[in-house]
Amino acid sequence: MKRKAQSQAVGHKPAKKKSKKTSLSDDEAKKRFRKGLFDKDVLDKYTQGYAKSTPYKHSVIHELIDDTLLRSVREEIKDNVSFTPKETDIYKIHQSGDLANLDGLDDEALARLPSLLALRDAIYSQAFRDYVAHITGCGPLSGRKTDMAINVYTPGCYLLCHDDVIGSRKVSYILYLTDPDIPWKAEWGGALRLFPVRTIKGKDGQVAKTPAPDVSKVIPPAWNQLSFFAVQPGESFHDVEEVYHAESKEQLQKEGGRVRMAISGWFHIPQVGEAGYVEGAEEKQAKNSGLMQLQGNPDQYDMPQLNPVPVEQPQSGSQEEFDEADLEFLLKYMAPTYLTPDTLERILEEFEEEASITLPNLLGKKFAKRLRDYVAAQDSAPLPEDAAEIEKGAWRVAKPPHKHRYLYLQPDNAATSKKNGKSKKEDSPIRELLEEFLPSPQFRRWLQMATDSVIESHDFVARRFRRGKDYTLATGHQGKPRLELSLGITPTSGWGEEDEEEEAAAEEEEGLEDTKANGKGKGKAKPKAEASKKNKNGKKEPEEEEEEEEEEVEVGGHEVYMAGDDDAENEDAAVYKSSGDDDNILFFQAAAWNKMSLVLRDSGTLKFVKYVSHKAPGDRWDITGSFEVEEGDDDGGDDDDDNEGEGEGEEEAGGGDGGKTGVLDDTEEEEWNGFSSSEDSDSD
Repeated sequence: MKRKAQSQAVGHKPAKKKSKKTSLSDDEAKKRFRKGLFDKDVLDKYTQGYAKSTPYKHSVIHELIDDTLLRSVREEIKDNVSFTPKETDIYKIHQSGDLANLDGLDDEALARLPSLLALRDAIYSQAFRDYVAHITGCGPLSGRKTDMAINVYTPGCYLLCHDDVIGSRKVSYILYLTDPDIPWKAEWGGALRLFPVRTIKGKDGQVAKTPAPDVSKVIPPAWNQLSFFAVQPGESFHDVEEVYHAESKEQLQKEGGRVRMAISGWFHIPQVGEAGYVEGAEEKQAKNSGLMQLQGNPDQYDMPQLNPVPVEQPQSGSQEEFDEADLEFLLKYMAPTYLTPDTLERILEEFEEEASITLPNLLGKKFAKRLRDYVAAQDSAPLPEDAAEIEKGAWRVAKPPHKHRYLYLQPDNAATSKKNGKSKKEDSPIRELLEEFLPSPQFRRWLQMATDSVIESHDFVARRFRRGKDYTLATGHQGKPRLELSLGITPTSGWGEEDEEEEAAAEEEEGLEDTKANGKGKGKAKPKAEASKKNKNGKKEPEEEEEEEEEEVEVGGHEVYMAGDDDAENEDAAVYKSSGDDDNILFFQAAAWNKMSLVLRDSGTLKFVKYVSHKAPGDRWDITGSFEVEEGDDDGGDDDDDNEGEGEGEEEAGGGDGGKTGVLDDTEEEEWNGFSSSEDSDSD
C-alpha cells in the first residue's frame, strides 16, 4: 500500500524565486546537534544497537538536536504553518501545506521559518547523512533530494500498517516535536509500532514474506527523539498508534492537548551528480521493490480467503411464490413485513433504480433478541490481545495488517470444542445465520426476487472489528458486477446513527418531517452526532454546546464505498475527507444493529471499513455476503469472469446497471412497510 502526503497551499502568494539548500561544513552541521553525538563511541553504540534490533533493524536516538534550535523550530511551526485535516482509508492526520517538501517553498515563505530551514539543512548535511549511513549500512544517501513533512496527530488520529516503500526512499525517519515541557506518556498512544514479518515457504519452494497481525516493538513519542530504519520492501512494516482521547476536557488541557507533532521524512538514494550515484539504480530499486512484494505469491497466505459456494439454479417459474414451508422457515428469521408481495415489489423497484438499498429491522423480533443478547455478551467479554490466543477459539484474525485486520468466522471453521454436551457452533446464533438462514434456498429465492438477479454462488463471513485495533483498507475487485450484502449486528449505539430500536419512532416523527419541511430532499435526517459537526462555526446554541461537543467525537467503524481515482499520479487514491470535501463518497453506512444493505458493485468502486477508534462504544459486528450473479443484457459491467480479489472485507468494488455505481443517491425519504429506500451518503 503506497501512500504519500500531497502538497497544499500555505495561504500566501508564492514569490518567483525559490531557495537553494545551503551546503554546511561538517563543523557547522555538528553544532546544530547535541554535544557529543558525533563522538566515535556514541556512533559505535548506535551502530551496534541497530544491528541487534528487532523485529527489523531500527534505531532510536534521544536528544538529537540542540535543544534551543528545536524549540525555535516548534514555535515557528506553531506560529507560521497551517495544517489541513485529512483522512484516507489508511490515516487520519493533520498535514502541513507546501512543507511536504521544503524545496517547494519560496524565499518569502522560508524567511518565516529560519530555524526549520536550519534544521532541514542539518539533517541532510553530509555529516549527518554519513552518520545515518554508518549506523544502517545502507550506503550513500542523497543530500539534494530532501523529503520531509510536518504531521500533527491529535486525539483520534492514527496511521495504519504500511512499509514506506515508494520510489527511491532508502531510510525512513521521524523526529518528534511534542511539548518539551509536558513529557509524553505512553498511555496517550501515538507510538511508532513495528510489525514482525512471517517468512513462509510454500509447497512450490517459493518463500513469501508477510507481516504478522500483532506488533512486537512499541516506541512511544518523546521530545527531540529520532527513530529511523532502512526502508525494506515487504519487511519494514510499521504503524502509528492512535492518539487516545482524554477522559475529560479538563484533563486534555492539563496534558497540553496530547498534540503529537513530528517531522517525518526520508533519505533517498543519490541523485544525478551526487557521490554514489549509479545510473539506473532508482529504476532498478522500484522494480525490485515490486518484485519483492510479489515474490512467493504472498496473497495466497491472506486470510480470510474467498470461499464461494456454487448454488443450483432455480427452474423456470419456481421463484415466483413461497409455499407454506418456505414462509415458516423465513419467518423464523425475518420480519413478516419483508415477505409481503407489496414490500418485495417496492424493494425491487428501488433496487432497480438505485442498484442499492438499505433495509432496517430485517430480522424478526424473536431471533433478533436472541442474537442481540448473544452478541452483546460477546462484545462485553474480555478478549486476548494476542492473535494466537484468539485463534485457539472459533474466531480467526484477518491478515496481513497492511491490507486488513479484524476477527472473522466462516461457515467452514466452526469451533468443535464441546461444552456441556453442545458445541459452540450449536450455541451461536451468528453461526445459525452463516450456515442456515443466509445460504438457504429460501433466502436466496427472496434475494433474487428483491433484486431481480440470478445468483450463481455465495460467500459469507461474520466479522468483528475490535475498537482500537481493526479496519480494512480500500480495494476493488476484478471482473463482472457482484451483489453484496452487509447485515449490521452491532449491539451498541453511538456510532453516528440513531439506535434503531430506541430512536426509530422519534426519527420518523421529528427527523424525517424536518428534512422534508426544509425541502432538502436528502433522504434520511442527519443523526445527532453528525448534525453537531455540520453546525459548528459558532452556530451552536449555548445550552446544547456541552452535549454537542461530546457527540463530535468520530469513532470510525463505518463502511465506505467511494469512487476510484483514475489519476495514476495520485498515490492517495483513497482520500475521502480533506477540508470538508467528501464528494467522492458514494455510500456511507455507520455500524448499526439489524440493518441490511444490498449493493450491486463493479470494479470501478473502492470499499473499506474505517479504523474503529478506541473511543468507540464497543466493537463493530457484521455479516457480509458476496454473490456472483448472472449478468443481464443491459448490465454495465465487464464480462471478464476473473473475480479474484484481495480477500473478504476489502476486495469487493462497486457498480450497477447502465453505468450506475451501485450506491444510494440522496433522494427524498420514503417509508415502505418498515424499510427505508435511502441512506445518508455523507462521510461524517
